[in-house]
Amino acid sequence: MKRLNLIAVIFTALLVATSFSTATAQDEMPPENAAKQDLNGQRRPNLLAELDLTTEQIQQIRRINADKKSLRREAQLKVREANRALDQAIYADRADETEIQTRLKDLQTAQAEVSKIRSMIEYAVRNVLTPAQLVKFREVRQSFVENMENRFNRPRSRSLNNQNQRFINRQRRLRPNK
Repeated sequence: MKRLNLIAVIFTALLVATSFSTATAQDEMPPENAAKQDLNGQRRPNLLAELDLTTEQIQQIRRINADKKSLRREAQLKVREANRALDQAIYADRADETEIQTRLKDLQTAQAEVSKIRSMIEYAVRNVLTPAQLVKFREVRQSFVENMENRFNRPRSRSLNNQNQRFINRQRRLRPNK
């Protein structure tokens, strides 16, 4: 279970590192007061500043993301294609159980490949962090997850977007049972 939590930490680090690497093309760190917001307007932590990453660490993370970018895109494309094929099989004029099962297995295989690539990237990014940075990352991540959950559980007129909801649900599944 602890290994699963470590993978969750790495996955989150990768996602955040990927968003930062695409947001800042230069090798300079953004200003500490640069506000990052998710699609719902909630402030995201500025991990580059909070983790006090060195220029070398930032460059290493960018290289990791750049090296795996095409693999990640290709795997995500396969998931979308497999999902479309499954939908077509399900909603065909004459649904064929064997065809649906085949398309479902194709989708599961494609999703497993995406997870494998993400995990590889996350592990590589995790290896760039110092032990102190990893501890700080866990604290920031936990705070962010709690804020997202509080926001989700609060009554309101509009719902969270799907990406944020998936993030919250995944974090709940990855938590150890207390």
